[in-house]
Amino acid sequence: MLPEGMHRIRVLFADQFGFARGKYVPAAAITGEVGFSVTIFGVGYDRDLIPAPGAEVLEGMGDLTARYSPDDVRPSWDAGTGVVIADLERLGQPLAISSRLAAQRAIEALAAATGGTPRIGVELEAYVLQPDGSGGWEPWDTPGAYCYGTGTVVDPGGLFDDILAAAAICGIGIETAASEYDNPQFEVVVGYGDALEALDRAFLLKQLCREVALRHGLLLTFLGRPFQDRGGNGTHFHLSVTGDDGQNLFDDPGSDDGLSDMAKRAIAGVLAHHEALTALCAPTVNAYKRLKPGELAGYWANWGYDHRSVAVRVPSGRGAASRLEHRLPDGAANLYLSAAALMAAARLGIEAGDPPPPAETGDSLETANTERCCPENLSLALDALEADEALIEAVGREITEHFVVMKRAEWARYARAVTDWELREYLTFH
Repeated sequence: MLPEGMHRIRVLFADQFGFARGKYVPAAAITGEVGFSVTIFGVGYDRDLIPAPGAEVLEGMGDLTARYSPDDVRPSWDAGTGVVIADLERLGQPLAISSRLAAQRAIEALAAATGGTPRIGVELEAYVLQPDGSGGWEPWDTPGAYCYGTGTVVDPGGLFDDILAAAAICGIGIETAASEYDNPQFEVVVGYGDALEALDRAFLLKQLCREVALRHGLLLTFLGRPFQDRGGNGTHFHLSVTGDDGQNLFDDPGSDDGLSDMAKRAIAGVLAHHEALTALCAPTVNAYKRLKPGELAGYWANWGYDHRSVAVRVPSGRGAASRLEHRLPDGAANLYLSAAALMAAARLGIEAGDPPPPAETGDSLETANTERCCPENLSLALDALEADEALIEAVGREITEHFVVMKRAEWARYARAVTDWELREYLTFH
């Protein structure tokens, strides 16, 4: 039974790109499940069908069942409409290529390895664009904007007033929101929580932000590098593990730096798989325009104390606030899959027991204490992922193989494309 005034629900799930796919279900038709085709997992950005493993493009395009509990329905940002995130099944079995399932399994594995409960916080960065009058988009006109701004000077249309109000209705739990370094860029922080619950809230928030912006006639984009002359959009994950007694297992007041041995081994694991992680955390061609030295984007395979130029930052808080921050993921990354990859790498490090390399003390902008860095492009990142058998097994072989096929097809389309840059560079000379 839905609350009074709620006449329908949106049943949503994350596809291979992290898009919120779903259907509306009227109140009278709610049964706890709704059907789709599994072949949605073989649809590329251009809507071409790609015969990736598990998508059954050439095997009849079979049914996909999205199961949910009516008790999990929450109010949404649409009047009279609830929203719920579904679990996916194919022929009665969990869908192996579901990114949310990969996150669930990574959480369970990390919990088993640590004896605690993984907890996550998510920082989301996005730009706001307005119509340019020619059918395209340009940066939203916020002439007085500045970093760490609030109010009308950075949000002249009240967009984030509406986003924050809608998020409160949905129970998403936003911790902070403000303008970022480049205008019109903003950051919204999803409050810390048990890992899957926090990822679900971040998943809903991304959809909410885009839809509320469209109501304002604006486009809000999480794309990693939408502008050449401005900084990129990242997704920053904060990760810790809480023990059964409520104590933070990443904290150790008796150590020189306040970090536990477990936390340091987790850092070592994330850095050990840095190159392969890049593919799962930076899954678009565009993402590699952000992953450059000097971009505060986790380019180098390094870590540091309260250092925003490294891949794994250890914020200054201790006690309950002891945690690591992974700064590599792109704004367009699939939240569930990139978080699953982070937790899988952290678990591998904890189980291996190796210490991390020395902490970064330099600028880590143009120089760093390591030569290891992100692959130069998506194709090379996919090569690194395919070479990392340990991470593939930890994240899930089925979903990783599906991911690689989808992304190889995306790279091939990019490689065939004739770009404006090529024409500007060469056309008049040859």
